[in-house]
Amino acid sequence: MFLEFKAEVEKVLKQALASYEYKDLEIVESEHADIASTVAFSLARVYKRAPKEIAEDIVNHLPAEEYTLISHAVAAGPYINFYVSDFFLHKTLQSIKEGLEPTEKNRGKIIIEHTSANADGPLHIGHLRNAIIGDVLARVLKRAGFDVETQYYVNDLGRQIAVAVWGAGRMAFAADKKADHAVADVYIAANRELEEHSEYLNAVEELMRKYEAGDDATVKRYETVVNTCLTGVKETLKRLNIKHDLFVMEGEFVRSGAVDAVVNELMQKGDVKLDGTALLLQLEGIEKELVIKRSDGTSLYTTRDLAYHRWKSNRCDRMIDVFGKDHELVSQQLTKALALLSVKAPEYVIFEFVSLPSGSLSTRAGRYISADELIEKIEERAYEEVEKRRDDLDEVKKPEIARMVGIGALRYDMVKVSPDKHIVFDFDDALDIEKKGAPFVQYSHARACSILRAAAAKGVLTDDVYDSALLREDSELELIKMLSKFDYLIAGVTSDLKPHRIAKYARELAEYFNLFYRYCPVLNADEEHRKARLVLVDCARVVLSNVLDVLGIKAPEEM
Repeated sequence: MFLEFKAEVEKVLKQALASYEYKDLEIVESEHADIASTVAFSLARVYKRAPKEIAEDIVNHLPAEEYTLISHAVAAGPYINFYVSDFFLHKTLQSIKEGLEPTEKNRGKIIIEHTSANADGPLHIGHLRNAIIGDVLARVLKRAGFDVETQYYVNDLGRQIAVAVWGAGRMAFAADKKADHAVADVYIAANRELEEHSEYLNAVEELMRKYEAGDDATVKRYETVVNTCLTGVKETLKRLNIKHDLFVMEGEFVRSGAVDAVVNELMQKGDVKLDGTALLLQLEGIEKELVIKRSDGTSLYTTRDLAYHRWKSNRCDRMIDVFGKDHELVSQQLTKALALLSVKAPEYVIFEFVSLPSGSLSTRAGRYISADELIEKIEERAYEEVEKRRDDLDEVKKPEIARMVGIGALRYDMVKVSPDKHIVFDFDDALDIEKKGAPFVQYSHARACSILRAAAAKGVLTDDVYDSALLREDSELELIKMLSKFDYLIAGVTSDLKPHRIAKYARELAEYFNLFYRYCPVLNADEEHRKARLVLVDCARVVLSNVLDVLGIKAPEEM
């Protein structure tokens, strides 16, 4: 409902500003009002009048007769403050009871590429932030009414894969290991052998040339290694509640001729030179040249990426790439090169890396903590917490709740911080309810479910006949306003692609619900207040469940 409230504010403000020339209504969130406008500041500079005087003039010209969701508006110095009406509060609860459906549908197709780890071993903690940010954004955009396709772009042409394929020709994958871990063992062993015997490097390079050329036997060898690894990766992603719609192979763009077409077009349209070893493309405003082809005729990741994005652009209205910080230059080069090809650039979500307190990771050297190990460890920790707090649960329920809490904690902590900030993942912090992470939000949902179960056991059910006007306590009003902002938040993240705002909202909503529960008796209230408060509890349950779903986190009914 907050979106509708904001729309009404915009409508009446435009009417009040009829005699002014302005560029923006400058509507902002405020601690002192439900919403505010700072437009008087910019108008004061144009009209050489005090902003306070202009704010008062605007308020005097607001068409109060058109207020529905607005209760009243006041000039507070240079600010114009708007407040919600009782009707807004009632409509918020009613709209939640009727179902939280997207306000718009069929808004176009979006392709999000995320995760896209090399197929040389299992996902590790360094990949998890990419995967979870991408998945949360996909969920947000679906909720906002877009047709979303998630893609995993498989680098099947790089040197790492060639090393793994070469190694697989010399040693078998361990049958007793998860597939992607078995591939990693072969890759690590092959790297060590190549370091000791550099004469074998020619065989690796020969594999790369044959694969690009489409040699059938080589293609089959590659497919075996890549598909083996991806089988294990998909299992890990499934445990994290993540599913990709499409796995796209880089090699297809080479063998189809799409990469050659890109190189030829760039040679015609761009500033390209041969430096003796490779073809280089100079891009305006970027010091480092883009290598578009090696001297031996083989392609590079960036050139294949251009072909991939051209292909994607013809399949959607909007492209989003989730990249690590190490791809920042690549994203700038990609944008400039795509412009030369008359292809729209993707939107980028660039994230800083995540680490454990123990330090850095390297798959090549065999120093890494896989996502599987991390998942196992956090689920074990979560089980210990469940066992400590709920010894009344049976041995079926305990691990079930532990999985929900463990995966929830992992996902939440990967997305709760702005993507542009580095994070250190800490097990204890993630699972600590007092730290107000995922377990705190999940516990609030479980508490709402518990209240409703207790009411049903007493024969008291949430009723369609209730009086929302009875909900006048500060904690009740603030909770309703917070509930109203769910769709408003979804709309905002759809534009700014900042998924940490979803996590922040989930935590704040849980805090407001707990404050309400602390100060307002529900089951022990008089009959009319009990009816209204049970409706509020049920609405809180619905929105908590929905925001957890957007975060890809299960909403347990008991904890």
